[in-house]
Amino acid sequence: MRSSIAIPIAVLLATASFADDRSSEHAQKTLEIYRTIIEIDTSKNRGNGPKVAQYLADELLAAGFPAEDIEVVPKPPFAALIARYRGALGSNKKPILLLGHMDVVEANAEDWERPPFTLTQDDNYFYARGSDDNKFGVAQLTSTFIRLKKEGFQPNRDLIIAFTGDEESGMTTTRMLAYERPDLAKAEFALNSDAGGGALDKQGRAVTYNIQAAEKTYATWEMTVHNPGGHSSRPRPDNAIYDLADAIMKIEAYRFPVRWSQMTLDYFRVTGEKLGGELGEAMVRFADDPEDEAATDRLALESSYVGTTRTTCVVTMLKAGHAENALPQSATATVNCRIFPGIPVAEVGQTLKDVVDNAEIDFVLLDEPTESPISELREDVVAAVSSAVHSRYPDVPIIPIMESGGTDGMHFRNAGIPTWAVSGLFMDPDEMYAHGLNERVPIDGFYGALDHWSIILRELAGDQAR
Repeated sequence: MRSSIAIPIAVLLATASFADDRSSEHAQKTLEIYRTIIEIDTSKNRGNGPKVAQYLADELLAAGFPAEDIEVVPKPPFAALIARYRGALGSNKKPILLLGHMDVVEANAEDWERPPFTLTQDDNYFYARGSDDNKFGVAQLTSTFIRLKKEGFQPNRDLIIAFTGDEESGMTTTRMLAYERPDLAKAEFALNSDAGGGALDKQGRAVTYNIQAAEKTYATWEMTVHNPGGHSSRPRPDNAIYDLADAIMKIEAYRFPVRWSQMTLDYFRVTGEKLGGELGEAMVRFADDPEDEAATDRLALESSYVGTTRTTCVVTMLKAGHAENALPQSATATVNCRIFPGIPVAEVGQTLKDVVDNAEIDFVLLDEPTESPISELREDVVAAVSSAVHSRYPDVPIIPIMESGGTDGMHFRNAGIPTWAVSGLFMDPDEMYAHGLNERVPIDGFYGALDHWSIILRELAGDQAR
C-alpha cells in the first residue's frame, strides 16, 4: 500500500521522468541484460561465471566494439571481463576504470519466497539474487557502454570496464586485474558500481547520496574446539559443541570500541539532519560526541548503520560432529569481521581470543586480509556524480562515506588507483537484502538509474572535460 504522506514536487517530477524512460531502447536493453545475467547462477561453486562474462562480451561485440577491445580473461573456475571504449586518437588522458562483479552469494531456493535465480517483480520491486549486489551495476554499466556507442560518443580518454568473477569469495580475479595487468594500472582512477548510491527514507524521499571513499578491512577466522569424543550414550563433562556455543555467546555479547573519523562524523551529521526523528537525532548526537553512549547504543540497534560506528564480528557458519550417535570430536564456527580502518587485523584477532577466554580453542585466520587506504575526493569526480544525482534529486546532499562491507575497490586502491563507489541506485538502506533472503531492488530505482553512468562518463570524458 502506498503512503498518503505528501511527496515533494521534485520527487514526483523525477519519478514521472523515470516512467517515461521505461519504453526506450536503452531501458529495454538494460532490462534484457539484467534479466539474462541474473538468471545465470554465478555463485562460487556453479562454474557459471565465464558464461556471464562471454554473454556480456557478445553484447558489446554486437554493439560494434572491436574484438581486440573485448577480453574474457579466464581464471578457472572463474573469469573476468575487460572491455575498452577507446578514446579519441591522440588523447593523452589516463583511462578511467569502471568496476563491478559478476558473481553472487549462494541462495537456497527453499528458503526464498520467490525463485532466487529468476527475475520476478511485483508493483514495487525486482526480486532475485544479485538484483542489487552486483548485477544491477554490471547491467547498468554494460548497457551504458552500448548506448554511448550507438549514440556515437567519442570519449577523450579510454574508458575500461573491469568486471571480476569472484568478488564474493577469494577475489582471485580481482587481484589479477589490480596487480597483474599493467594496462589497467595506467588508470587515473576507478569508479565502482558495487557500493555508494542514494538513501531514501520510509516515504521514498531522497536523504543523501553517498560516495564510498573508504571501506573496512574484511577478515575471517575459523574458531575450532577439539575433543576426544566418544559414544553418545556416555556424555562427557566437556563437549566440543557446548564449548563452542559458550564462545559464540561471548562473541555475540561483546561490542568493539566505538571508532570514528571526520568522514563518518560528517556522514552521520548530514544524514541525521536530513532523516530526522529519533534515529536522526541519535546520529547528530553521535556526530557531536561519538562517546555519547546513548547515541551509540541507539545506532548499535541499526544494522544499516552500526558498521559505521565500530569494528563488527559475527558468526556466519557452523560445522560440528560426525555422527548422530557420537560425541563431537570437533566443532568449528566461522567468524567474519569488518574492521575499522587503521585497526590492525592482529589486534582484532587477539581481542576475539581474549573475549572467548579459552586457550583450548584454536583460531585460524583465513586468507590474507587486505587493508586499503582512503581515496580522497577529487573535484571533477564529485562534479560529475553531482550532475547525475541532481538530475534526479536536485537538493540531495552528496557526502563521502566509509563502506561497512568490502568490495573490489580495496585491491585497486592498494594498487595505487584511487577508487570511489558511485552506484546509481537509490533505496531505503533498511531494504538492502544483499546476501540475505529475497534480495530486491526498487523498480523506480532501476529505471531511475538509466542515465546515471552516461551523465558521469560524458562529464569526465566528453568534449567539455578536455
